Amino acid sequence: MLEVARAGALRRLLPVALAVLVAGACAEQSRDPGVLRVGLLTPGSIRDGGWNQSAYEGLERIRDELGAEVAHQETHTPQEFEDGFRDFAQRGFDLVVGHGFEFQDAAVKVGAGYPDTVFLTTSGSAVRTNVAPIVFELEQATYVLGYTAALLSRSVKLGLVGGVEIPSVASTFLAFEAGALHARPGIDVVTTYIGNWSDVAAAREATRALIDAGADVLIHNANEAARGFFQAVRESPRVYAFGTNRNQNEQAPESVIASATLDVSQALLQVARRVDAGRFEARLLRFGLRDRVIRVEWNERLEPLLSARDRAAIEDLVHEIESGSFKVPRRDF
Repeated sequence: MLEVARAGALRRLLPVALAVLVAGACAEQSRDPGVLRVGLLTPGSIRDGGWNQSAYEGLERIRDELGAEVAHQETHTPQEFEDGFRDFAQRGFDLVVGHGFEFQDAAVKVGAGYPDTVFLTTSGSAVRTNVAPIVFELEQATYVLGYTAALLSRSVKLGLVGGVEIPSVASTFLAFEAGALHARPGIDVVTTYIGNWSDVAAAREATRALIDAGADVLIHNANEAARGFFQAVRESPRVYAFGTNRNQNEQAPESVIASATLDVSQALLQVARRVDAGRFEARLLRFGLRDRVIRVEWNERLEPLLSARDRAAIEDLVHEIESGSFKVPRRDF
């Protein structure tokens, strides 16, 4: 078993302090060596109402519940990912989180040079002595939503709007489509990507195009750009939608049936506790419906749209996934 203990960070305290004195920067001298230090890198705004905001809320929980010193940087390019990881590691942070699949290459590269810092990514598959990914099996929830969407659709056409086509997003869409085909073989599922996470206007236009082409139930995975997705949904009567990553039912309360949510803050807190206690083990860390980290959160006011028979079928499906008797298809990455 490979473990990364905080004792290594404490042993490095004296040489780190001396190096800081030579450099003429005194801030490091004042830090408490017994305090956990956690840094977060996000690929977008922490006010996106979804993916990035959920990670920042996790950072706040770590600060409040563990008494940790925390810091955040917004990064957008592979070079910025590396620079952000290296900056935190050089400053003696115990745990640095790169929030997304796109951070794993930088985590592996920088992590090799800083063995006493734990590098965590929230997606991916890369595992090293001090590098590990959290895998949020959001596919389990999006499969249920795809199944539900097929039951609701009148046009027999569904629409999916993504930000950037990275494996973790494509995997949630693959599961959504598989769930739809399970409920209604032959249903048409159309996917479009806008190529970024922040272009609200592009997301609105892409969503409008899908609606104009006949899609009457839609889902997104577009982070901050999802505001445009919900704008288009609100403007379109008799169209229904789903939220992702956070409970977004109130973004269009007359149209959003449910949200596939993940409790990023709970997962990050669990990992931070392990690092703080010197019990971190570098391995693939999976969280799904069974752990209650992944959930389907329903909009109660729209539940009457589903018949009692359909609701019972959906509940049975959820139980099968939670028990492990049914395996949701997902993309390997």
